[in-house]
Amino acid sequence: MGSGAPAARYFDLSRLSSLADALHEGSFRVRSNVFLVETDRGRVLRELSFRDFRAEVARAARALRERGVGPDARVALLLANGPEWLVAASAALTLGAVLAPLDARLDPEGQAGLVAHCSPRLVVADGPVWRRLAQHLPEQAALVVRPLGPLSSPAEDWESALPAEAELPAPAPRAREDVAAIVYSSGTSGRPKGCLLTHGNYLSQLESLANLYPLEEDDVYLSVLPSNHAIDFMCGFLVPLLCGARVVHLRTLRPEHIVAALTDHGVTHLAAVPALLAAIERSLREGLEGEERHPLVRAGLSGIRRLNARLTERAPRPWLSRALLRPVHQRLGGRLRTIFAGGAPVPAETARFLYELGIPVAIGYGQTEAGTVITVNRLDPFRADTVGPPLEGVEVRLAERDAEGRGEVLVRGPSVFKGYLDDEELTAETLREGWLYTGDLGVIDATGHLRLVGRKKHMIVTAGGKNVYPEDVERGFEGLGCAELAVLAAHRVWPAEPGRGEQLILALRPGEADSAELLHEAARRNRRLPSYQRLSGALLVDESFPRTTSLKLKRHELAESLGARSPSDLRPL
Repeated sequence: MGSGAPAARYFDLSRLSSLADALHEGSFRVRSNVFLVETDRGRVLRELSFRDFRAEVARAARALRERGVGPDARVALLLANGPEWLVAASAALTLGAVLAPLDARLDPEGQAGLVAHCSPRLVVADGPVWRRLAQHLPEQAALVVRPLGPLSSPAEDWESALPAEAELPAPAPRAREDVAAIVYSSGTSGRPKGCLLTHGNYLSQLESLANLYPLEEDDVYLSVLPSNHAIDFMCGFLVPLLCGARVVHLRTLRPEHIVAALTDHGVTHLAAVPALLAAIERSLREGLEGEERHPLVRAGLSGIRRLNARLTERAPRPWLSRALLRPVHQRLGGRLRTIFAGGAPVPAETARFLYELGIPVAIGYGQTEAGTVITVNRLDPFRADTVGPPLEGVEVRLAERDAEGRGEVLVRGPSVFKGYLDDEELTAETLREGWLYTGDLGVIDATGHLRLVGRKKHMIVTAGGKNVYPEDVERGFEGLGCAELAVLAAHRVWPAEPGRGEQLILALRPGEADSAELLHEAARRNRRLPSYQRLSGALLVDESFPRTTSLKLKRHELAESLGARSPSDLRPL
C-alpha cells in the first residue's frame, strides 16, 4: 500500500455489475494464500485460505438457497466480526440477496426493531445474540452459529445446515442500480434509518479505495471494528479480498490485545476510530517515557522523532522511519504502515504524534449514506488538520456558508445511496436534486481539503450572533490527560434552565488523573479560546460516556444523562 500517494490504477471495476462479481474475481487471485485468521485474545482459533473461503461460501450458498434465499431476498447478519460473517455475506450476495448487516452488540429490543423494519427472509446470528433476540422474534427463520444449546423452530444450527461440500454457483445477475445492502447506523434508536446502498455504490468506492491505497498479497489487515460498520465492511473485507491480502479478526477492543495482535501477526494496516488511536498513542508514550528509561535515552528518541518528522514532511518514508525509530516500530510489530482513521473527529495531536514516529494516519470522513468514504487524506503531504479532499468522482460543496466560509457539507457522486427504506419523507429531506445533505458543517480550503467543524444540529448561536460548534471547541482541549471529555450545549443538558440557553459546558471524566489539576489546565486552555467559544463550566463525571459499539460518542445520550445533575454542580473554568 505504500505511502498512500497516487499510484498506477490496478483495478478497473467498470465491467462488473455486482459486488458478487468482485468477490468471486478476488477470491480466485491467490488460492493457496491465507485469507482469514480468527483470533481470540492471543489465540489463533482457525485459518482459511482463499481456496477454503470459496469452499465455505459454496456450502453456505447452497444452505441459504435451500431456505428460500435468492435475488432480492433479505438476509440479516447479527454476527461478531469473523469468518462466518464474511462467508454468510458472500454467500447471500452470490445468490443476489440483499444484506442487512446489523449490530450484534446492540440491545435485543433495538435489534428486534431493525429486524422488523427490514423484514429479512433469514437471520444469521451468533448463538448468544439469538438466545436474547428470539424472545422478541419467535416466528423469524434463522441460522444460528454456535447455538450453545437446543434451538426451537424455525431456527436451525448453522453447521448442521451446511452440506459437506457444494459447487460455488455463478453470481446471480444483478444491475449496478440494484440494492446490495440495507445499512443502519450503529446504535440506531427511534426512527429506523435503513440506507439503501446499491452494487454501484459499493463498486465505485471499492475501485477508488483499492487504487488509492492498494494492498499487496503479503499485507495483513487487522479487523477490530464490527463487520457491520461501514469502514470495516469496505477496508476489512472488500478491499483485502479484491487485493489478495490477509485479514486477522480480533473480537476485543481492549488496547493490550490490539497491540499484541500487531506484533503477533505482522499487521501492516488497520482502521481505527479515535478511541483506538488514543490507546495506541498511550502504549507508545508508555514505551517512550516510562520510568525505566534514562532521561538521556528519552531526549535522544525525542530528537530522532523530530528528525524523522522533518525527513518525512512531504510524504511517508517507511523504510527510513523504521531504521531511525526501530524500537518504536518493533513495539507495534515492525510492519505497521498505515492506519485509516475516521468515524469521529480525530485529534490532530494524536495523528501528528503517530506520524512523527513513522506511523502514517490517513484521516478520512464518510457517512453511511455516501457508501463509506467521502474524503480522505493522501499523505503527500501528511495533514492532521483536515479530512482530506474528495475521492475520485465525488463532488463536495458547502451550502449556506457563513461569513467564515463554513457551511453544510453536500455530496454528489456514484457512491451516494438510493434513499431510506420505506421512508420517502426522510429521503426527500436528505437527497435533493442529486445532492446528499450530510448535516455536517465544514470549510474547504484553497487546496480542496475539507475541514469539519461540527454537526448542524449541535450548533449554538451566541448572543453576539456567532455560530459555535461543540466539536470544534473540543480541539482546544486535545491531550488534556483525562479519560474522556466532551463539549455540550448547555440547553441540551438542562432544557428548561433559564439564563443558560446558548452556552457550552465541558463534561470531563478524569479517570486516573487528578481532578484539580485537570480543571486548572482546562481553565487555562479555556481562557485561550476566542471569547465566543469559551465554556461556562465543567461537570466531573465518574461513569464512562455512552458510545456506540464502534466507540463513537453518543452525544445526545450523554447530554440526557447529565440532565439529572444540578447546574450548581458546574465547576468554574
